[in-house]
Amino acid sequence: MASLPESNPTEHSRPIATSQTFRFAIFVIALFQCAIVPVLCADEQGKPTSFVNDVIPLLTKSGCNSGVCHAKAGNGQNGFRLSLLGFEPKEDYEYMVKDSRGRRVSLAAPESSLLLVKATAKVSHGGGARLQESSAEYALLHDWIRNGARYDLDSAPKLVSLEVQPNRATLKPGTQQQLKVIATYSDQSQRDITKTALFETNDSAMAEVTASGLVTVLDLPGKVAVMVRYQGNVSVFNASVPLGAAIDSLPPSKNFVDDAVFANLKELGVPPSPLCDDTTFLRRVSLDIAGRLPTDDERTRFFASQESNKREVAIDSLLRSSEYADFFANKWTAMLKNRRDDASDITSNFAFHAWVRDSLLANKPYDQMVRELLAATGTVIANPPVVWYKRVKEPKQQVEDVAQLFLGVRMQCAQCHHHPFERWSQDDYYSFSAFFTQVGRKPTATRGEDMIFHKRGMAVATNVKSGSVLKPAALGDAIPAIAADEDPRLKLADWMSSPSNPFFAKAVVNRYWKHFLRRGLVEPEDDIRDTNPPSNPELLAALEKHFVASGFDLKSLIRVITSSNAYQLSSSPNQYNIADQQNYSRYYPRRMQAEVFLDAIDDLAGSRTEFPNLPSGTRAIALPDNSYNNASPFLKVFGRPENESVCECERIQSSSLAQSLHLINANDVKSKLAKGNGRADRLSKSDNSAEEKVRELYLVAFSREPRSEELKASIEFLAEPRVDAAGNAIDPQKAKQESLQDLIWALINTKEFLFNH
Repeated sequence: MASLPESNPTEHSRPIATSQTFRFAIFVIALFQCAIVPVLCADEQGKPTSFVNDVIPLLTKSGCNSGVCHAKAGNGQNGFRLSLLGFEPKEDYEYMVKDSRGRRVSLAAPESSLLLVKATAKVSHGGGARLQESSAEYALLHDWIRNGARYDLDSAPKLVSLEVQPNRATLKPGTQQQLKVIATYSDQSQRDITKTALFETNDSAMAEVTASGLVTVLDLPGKVAVMVRYQGNVSVFNASVPLGAAIDSLPPSKNFVDDAVFANLKELGVPPSPLCDDTTFLRRVSLDIAGRLPTDDERTRFFASQESNKREVAIDSLLRSSEYADFFANKWTAMLKNRRDDASDITSNFAFHAWVRDSLLANKPYDQMVRELLAATGTVIANPPVVWYKRVKEPKQQVEDVAQLFLGVRMQCAQCHHHPFERWSQDDYYSFSAFFTQVGRKPTATRGEDMIFHKRGMAVATNVKSGSVLKPAALGDAIPAIAADEDPRLKLADWMSSPSNPFFAKAVVNRYWKHFLRRGLVEPEDDIRDTNPPSNPELLAALEKHFVASGFDLKSLIRVITSSNAYQLSSSPNQYNIADQQNYSRYYPRRMQAEVFLDAIDDLAGSRTEFPNLPSGTRAIALPDNSYNNASPFLKVFGRPENESVCECERIQSSSLAQSLHLINANDVKSKLAKGNGRADRLSKSDNSAEEKVRELYLVAFSREPRSEELKASIEFLAEPRVDAAGNAIDPQKAKQESLQDLIWALINTKEFLFNH
């Protein structure tokens, strides 16, 4: 057998090795080309798949970059980090494709990518299955990885605007509306992005919305909105849900408030309750304006008047009272954080409270009050508004408090990322904070007190994330250049008080509307944004216009609200408006706040709570700071705030078991009832008849005469013999006093007394 030619290792081995190396090199080159060639995968419209416009929205829709998942503060979730709601796509690309040695995507075998096997729960995943392998969303991610998992080219279209279709509709209760969302891009192209948009209703009791944008309205009549969010852009669908009941007549309109409220009720078909009677009105308006029950003189004068405008006269009288200033100073100093953390704070606490109270009593224009506060310089004694800078020291806290309290804008989120429901970015946040960066402090001879002054120099702030150095800028508005020797806070005050400012007047009229009607036109009252529209836009605009035209007159604002028939409606519902909580078809009862309730008990019991370092007889509504909560268990139990937040939500208005138990058997309540020379003691020694005594108690407690059944039951109770534990009759005088104490206690525990109605 012929032998094969002898092989030459030198000749054959080198070509073989070269061939393998060549093939491997070709594979590597091809692999790297995947990362640099244009994306080949495309959507159903034939456009290249975009990381920013396609992948990020998919992750957002699936909840991957929510605050409780991989966008959690810190390092995300299990080592995988994403930006909140995809606001930083370049960072997200780094985390997904390059972080952890690129182990989350496999270009050679896309279906083995950790990004996909976890999303489909093929590999254990704390968030569970977020995608189905057969879904279009899975296919999009798979193809994006297969074609190189690359970032968008600079020339890729950018999202410009978002439109929801329809943007408003009138829907009967129980009906549905499918929404369609159209995105417009910088190349003028448009896409239907309904599948990847996020939908959220502003009132889940009025409407529900599915992940695909199907809105179902429920049974409550009114206005409801659905926010649509996509890639940092938002749009809003507004629905009107009419009840459709026939309205035969409406109360007459006294002013523009009535015009707007009653027009809305007529459109919705929600018949309002009738007007309240005089006794209800007097008690209601006294509690709302002066924070107290009507006095004997006020009741006598009001009920004796035959004038057609006696309600307006009563309103003006209350606005002139010192209790009006006390009550609203209590409201504002709580939001302005006038709190006592140390004994040395007492001087500043008292000075600041007095400044707010005196400003309100003198009816100082609201814009002037805010200007004096924001631009305050000097010492506590010479200029009390500087106390605010003692409590709110850091520029970031100053910008957040000013925005929320005076503009109704919540900026806290924008410190770290783009606001999820608004247009405010980190640059907006730090540009706004730049107004406060030149606030200087110098210790004074008084312990714990600084002198506040303006430091010369350019006011700038640095975006801690991007490193950008930013000049002062208002929210959505340009500010003229500020010289180094100018106080930027004055420029801020100029912008805020401008008649064209879209936030300043709107925020305070909405806040005051809530004070008097229990619910803001925008709710929460300090969260005003396009994605949280007012329940009655026409009314909010009219109140804002009136307030600016009045020269920012707070008393005028109160007068126009309380003199309206909308405010003076009865709190008793009819068969149509019993479920209404939004349209002001009736007055919504609310529990008296802690200080008002304590004063009301004192008025009825004929006592007065004593507070340390204050003159005898000081009312609870006149307390200057939070420290008195510790001296009064009643105030703490019933939710008086500690003045730690600009949000009025810090005040607890809900009921609790502790409150019920306190009213039943707390020593401070018992001592008020049994007080020597108190009302029970005085009436027990009076020669007045039992009927006259009962009438007095009802007039003080409810501003009305007792009904016949109430009078009969009360007289019979007072006539019942009282015995001790052994069954022996007790001293007649003591029996009278104890019976009257028990009757007063029973009145205090009625809903009619506890609530302003």
